[in-house]
Amino acid sequence: MIEIGGQSYALTDPRVLAVLGGALLVVILLWLLIATVRRAGRAAEAAGQIGTVSKAVEALAQGQHELGGRIASVSESQQTGQAQIVAAMEARLAEVQAQVADRLHQTALHSARTLNDMQEKVNETLAGSSKQTATSLTQLTERLAQIDKAQANIEKLSGDVLGLQDILSNKQTRGAFGEIQLNDIVSKALPRDSYTLQATLSNGKRADCLIHLPNPPGPIVIDAKFPLEAYEQLSGATSDAEKTAAGRALRAAVKTHISAISERYIVEGETADGALMFLPSEAVYAELHANFAEVVREGFAARVWIVSPTTCMATLNTMRAVLKDARMREQAGAIRKELALLHADVDRLGTRVGNLDRHFGQAAKDIEEIKISAEKAGKRAHRLDAFDFEELAPEEPAQVVPLSSPATGPSS
Repeated sequence: MIEIGGQSYALTDPRVLAVLGGALLVVILLWLLIATVRRAGRAAEAAGQIGTVSKAVEALAQGQHELGGRIASVSESQQTGQAQIVAAMEARLAEVQAQVADRLHQTALHSARTLNDMQEKVNETLAGSSKQTATSLTQLTERLAQIDKAQANIEKLSGDVLGLQDILSNKQTRGAFGEIQLNDIVSKALPRDSYTLQATLSNGKRADCLIHLPNPPGPIVIDAKFPLEAYEQLSGATSDAEKTAAGRALRAAVKTHISAISERYIVEGETADGALMFLPSEAVYAELHANFAEVVREGFAARVWIVSPTTCMATLNTMRAVLKDARMREQAGAIRKELALLHADVDRLGTRVGNLDRHFGQAAKDIEEIKISAEKAGKRAHRLDAFDFEELAPEEPAQVVPLSSPATGPSS
């Protein structure tokens, strides 16, 4: 595009092409005139006849003649080129017009089909929109109800969390929280008669829980401790100095608890030679074993073993097995006595079974002899019924076998 005087002209415009061709022709003419003058000057200098004007005029005339011929040739060429350009532009314009008309026709047909399809889809959508809208409104109402319920639960949970923070922020309530958790674990792992809560020892110290294990090792104390402030300082530390100070505070707090449990709840001759310190937080327990191993080793040296809710449950299960074994040993004498009585009963039963078998044998023999006597009596009755006295053969006198009692046996 070329802009001249506030009006834009396209390079493919025939008028622009004609103007450009005219300008090109003028430039060519000027170039030919300059070339002719230079040639005449060179010819005059070569001849050395600067003063011979006639030859220069003749040369200039000849140059003008040649220039006129070339101008005519260039003009003819320009006219021919312009005619070809106009013809090509007209042909191209006709082709473009035909393509545009064809495209417009195809676009109109496609638009008509698209409009028909869209009309059909809109009709189908409008037909089913009422039902879908009702369903969507119902689902939206249900989801809003669920959201309201979840919001209420979240508000309740937030209140519970704040309440738990209030509980854990106070040392007394935090200690009660640890004791309650310890009581819950112990009550689930051991029988009720195998432990005592808030047991008072002979030295006047009250333990959170006393497990009645047999000797050895003897009753063992479990005391709940919760060094939360130092752990929270360690968790919230941002610089190395803060971490160092918080770690020192946590180490000191745990050592203080270990020393107190060792002095108060390990009583020679009354309790086991060790005690358990219950930490109601798995996070604090893991932090001690991960970064404060020397504190754990000091607890071992003081015979105070640190346990978490998980490890405490495992330890109590082991204690339950020990209690079960001890109770079985206590009942071993009674079990042995009952076994002796059972053996005597079995011997007596065998004797009575033998007697019964002997009585059954004698009864079977008596029944067999009764059957023989009955057969003989039957034969005699049959003969008497037939009056066959003369044919009766002499027989041996029958032996009368008296019936014997089961207790004394048959008589001879």
